[in-house]
Amino acid sequence: MKNILIVCIIFLTFSCKATDASKGPDKVLVFTKTSGFRHQSIETGVKTVEALGTENNFEITHTEDASLFTVENLKQYKLVVFLNTTGDVLNESEEQAFESFIKNGGSFMGVHSATDTEYEWPWFGKLVGAYFLNHPKQATATLKRVNDSHLATKHLKKEWVHFDEWYNFKSINQDINVLLNLDESTYEGGKNGENHPIAWYHEFDGGRSFYTGLGHTNESYAEPEFKQHLLGGILYCLKR
Repeated sequence: MKNILIVCIIFLTFSCKATDASKGPDKVLVFTKTSGFRHQSIETGVKTVEALGTENNFEITHTEDASLFTVENLKQYKLVVFLNTTGDVLNESEEQAFESFIKNGGSFMGVHSATDTEYEWPWFGKLVGAYFLNHPKQATATLKRVNDSHLATKHLKKEWVHFDEWYNFKSINQDINVLLNLDESTYEGGKNGENHPIAWYHEFDGGRSFYTGLGHTNESYAEPEFKQHLLGGILYCLKR
């Protein structure tokens, strides 16, 4: 009886390991199509996310091919990242496929100019959390940490001084959970006042959404604080 029990334990152990191995890493689609302004930092951003994937067991597929946005193809991914996308990047059928992906529990992450994307698609505006209004010249500014327990911000100090291109927003979704607030008194050109969210998350229409307004410059992607901020957003979206 004892030998049978040992055999059963060994079998269950190897079965679990086999299941884990067959599951493989989480798959993430990084989408960088632009039909407006194109950021020079896109390639650097993609490489940074790829490195984070290698270090944290998620697999990156990078594309600018919107035809990959089909219901069937998106089923393999847990997260779709719009990394510095701009303008109208998906047609109607591709939009419907992406909506289906979110409604079936998929996650979305937007980086910087993801808010400068798909102005004629109100559903997307609510998903990403706001739309880009305008921006002043690039500057150093202070970000105030609003949430000290989220994976994307718990590594940061109460105030984070960072150089970037600071977006002003319109049509801000009132259901977002703010992570970082931009202190407009520390730079010139802010238009959102005392409550100027610059990074946030929320659940929307069956899925998860995370957005960060940082990530305009190439230099940002070399900063440990920003890389950890990105990773925290990704891990939130992957439900880890």
